[in-house]
Amino acid sequence: MKNQQSGFTLVEIAIVLVIIGLLLGGVLKGQELINSAKVKNLAQDFKNVELYIYGYQDRFKALPGDDARVVTNITGATLASTGGTAGNGVIEGAWNTTTGTEESALFWQHARLANFAAGPTAVADPDYYPKNVEGGRMGITNGQQANTPIGAPGAYLLGTYVFCSQGILGKFAKQLDTTLDDGNTATGSIRVRETNATAQIAATATASVDDAVSYTVCKGF
Repeated sequence: MKNQQSGFTLVEIAIVLVIIGLLLGGVLKGQELINSAKVKNLAQDFKNVELYIYGYQDRFKALPGDDARVVTNITGATLASTGGTAGNGVIEGAWNTTTGTEESALFWQHARLANFAAGPTAVADPDYYPKNVEGGRMGITNGQQANTPIGAPGAYLLGTYVFCSQGILGKFAKQLDTTLDDGNTATGSIRVRETNATAQIAATATASVDDAVSYTVCKGF
C-alpha cells in the first residue's frame, strides 16, 4: 500500500490567510487609533493653556506668572523676580526656561495653585515643567518679536502669547496643524520647527516636514 501524504488543503490555507489578514488589519487599525489619540492629546494641551490664562485673568485680573499680587491672591505662590516686571501684562522669560524665578516658569505654579492646571507646584520638583504625551517639554512665553522661538524677518509667529510643545514627530506635527490651524506648518497661528534647530529660525514648510523627525510646535494666540 502507498503511504498517504498529509498536508493542508486549499480551504485550510485560505482560512489561515484570512486570519492573518484580519490580524494584520487589526494591528494597523489599532496603531491608527493610538496615533489619533496622541494627536488629540497633543491638541488638547494647546487648548488647555488658553483656558488657564483666561480663567486666571477672570479670577484675579492678572496673568499667571506675571501676577504682581500673587502672594496675596494665592497661598504658597511665588512672585516672579527674574528677567521681567511683574504686573506689566506680559509673560516674560523663554518658553523653555530653567530659571524657576522667571514668569514663564512660575506660570505653571500659579495656574496649578489656582486649580486650573494639575501638576507639582514646587519649582524644584523634577516633574515641575509639563511634558506632552511624547515626553517633550511644554512651555509658554510672550509673542514679542525678539522672544518668539519661531520666525524670520517678515514671517515671525505672532500673538500676545506663544505656547510651544517639543519632541513631536513630523507626522503628528502636520496633523496638529491641520486640526488646529490652516494645514500649513509655515503659516498661520501654528508653526513648526525642528526640535534641535537653533533659536528663532523660520518655520518648516509642510512639504519639508519629515514624518520621522522630532519637531517643536508653537502656537501664537
